[in-house]
Amino acid sequence: MRKLVIKGGRPLAGEVRVSRSKNACLPILAASLLTDERVELRDVPDLGDVRTMLSLLGSLGVAVEDLGGRSFALDASGVSSFEAAYDLVKTMRASICVLGPLLARFGRARVSFPGGCAIGTRPVDLHLRGLAAMGASVRVAGGHIDARARRLVGTEVRLDFPSVGATENLMMAASLAEGETVIENAAREPEVADLADALRAMGARVGGDGTRTVRVGGARRLRGFRHRPIGDRIEAGTWIMAALATGGEVAVRGFDPGHLGAVVGTLRGMGASIEEEGDGVRVSPGPLGAVRVETAPWPGFPTDLQAQFTALCLRAGGTSVVTETIFENRFMHVGELQRLGADIVLEGRAAVVGRTEALEGAPVMCTDLRASAALVIAGLMSGGTTEILRIYHLERGYEDLFGKLSSLGASVGLVETEPWSDR
Repeated sequence: MRKLVIKGGRPLAGEVRVSRSKNACLPILAASLLTDERVELRDVPDLGDVRTMLSLLGSLGVAVEDLGGRSFALDASGVSSFEAAYDLVKTMRASICVLGPLLARFGRARVSFPGGCAIGTRPVDLHLRGLAAMGASVRVAGGHIDARARRLVGTEVRLDFPSVGATENLMMAASLAEGETVIENAAREPEVADLADALRAMGARVGGDGTRTVRVGGARRLRGFRHRPIGDRIEAGTWIMAALATGGEVAVRGFDPGHLGAVVGTLRGMGASIEEEGDGVRVSPGPLGAVRVETAPWPGFPTDLQAQFTALCLRAGGTSVVTETIFENRFMHVGELQRLGADIVLEGRAAVVGRTEALEGAPVMCTDLRASAALVIAGLMSGGTTEILRIYHLERGYEDLFGKLSSLGASVGLVETEPWSDR
């Protein structure tokens, strides 16, 4: 095991290029199960969650070929297992997205209840109710989801909440269903639209992605495809906030600025200087004012940037209020930020954040992926040395974080720790 050591107080400066989106890659990798033809994905980020998904697909019988240059070819013509086992599923929530493709193409699937970050209950009932509405027989027992269907049938499914995972799973299942499936109150995130692009390349008739109503016309057979996922808007937002927090000037490249509209609008409202430049933005230093923000589904402020934004608010003048409306347990970073001297008080599902003039380095511990990024931002702001433990959370979602921090002038190091050490 390793820990990240940060000597804070240095403004970040330079240019950083974000990786392709983890949250786009994972369902598109799962979509390879929908066809017996070759699938190629380019610019796949080297991340823990991506490696887990590739291992999961391999365990099902998908032939995975590393083409070099972070590109992979997948061939699901020899799938021999229809069970996503607990040993792989337990570490990654997105493993549930193999359920729809397996069921749609093979008529059966057995998937362990997924794990991942402990940020809330995140039930899978929306996935299961949608598949049942399409004619699947779904049984939950012994920590597994067992689903069977001779062939799924298109229908209208209305989601109680615009869940990204449920929308994606149902889109994939519907692409091989008989007739048309209409998903109402669908998620509108850019990653959903990216999956829709991949499904269209396979021959599925998908429309309405990016709106509340997604329509999918099923096909008897889908073809192979090549795809390059979109840039990671969450990584981009993390770098933007890190630059502002440290008072640095940074160009963040490799993503569509339109995918961060609510975030950039909020930051500009606080006084931040963020200018669009080609395939990214340039962030310039300046004073920030306090703000009130609530997380919301797209196109609102993303919950995946709430923790990083909470850390940034420590640098804003006055008192900011950050309310989490998506996950009920997504303030685990607050206790660790308080170890650094952060002035934060939790009031229900809101964090009241006061300007903190002097954070002081201390040992802190990662609790989930995005909370870990908040600790990195706080460590960069702090005086002295901050040691961040359990960085495997970071490695699930941020490619080459150490290298990118170093390239921007941060004083960082990776140190081996005892495997049983919490601190």
